[in-house]
Amino acid sequence: MPSDQRPVTDQERDQIRDLHAQGLGCNEIARQIGRNRWTVSTHAKAMGLSFDRARTREATAARAADNAATRAQLASDLLADAARLRAQLWEPCTIHSFGGRDNVYNEHPVDEPPFRDKRDIMSTVGVAVEKALRLTDYDANSGASEARSMLSSIAEALEVAAANLPPDDEA
Repeated sequence: MPSDQRPVTDQERDQIRDLHAQGLGCNEIARQIGRNRWTVSTHAKAMGLSFDRARTREATAARAADNAATRAQLASDLLADAARLRAQLWEPCTIHSFGGRDNVYNEHPVDEPPFRDKRDIMSTVGVAVEKALRLTDYDANSGASEARSMLSSIAEALEVAAANLPPDDEA
């Protein structure tokens, strides 16, 4: 990846050094100084600085956990919204309309929403429930890809081990 076209100033090098000392990662330093990641990485390396990959993994894991919690809360909120919307199917409401030659406003209280409004409410409830289920499924299925990855690693290790076994006639 090419570096930025303009040369890195001494002030930017100092910023890279200071932000690195504060424990910021390469991407965050790049955002703060307005340079691309490659430029920051190259100049940090030239100054003898490195970025701790273990901290990056920890931060990534923490962010993934935060995102999972956010999805769980959003799914819960969507289901609560769906329940509140569904309750409107049987509640009294007011029908509004404009009409006539003079475009007069009218409103009429009714015991429950008309069929068309009930259909719209049910459609919206369905969308909210579907989205909540998709959010829940997203996190429920995330373990499957990790299991596949682990099984692939085990299979590769077994293939390597089998390739290094002595032939059957030597045993």
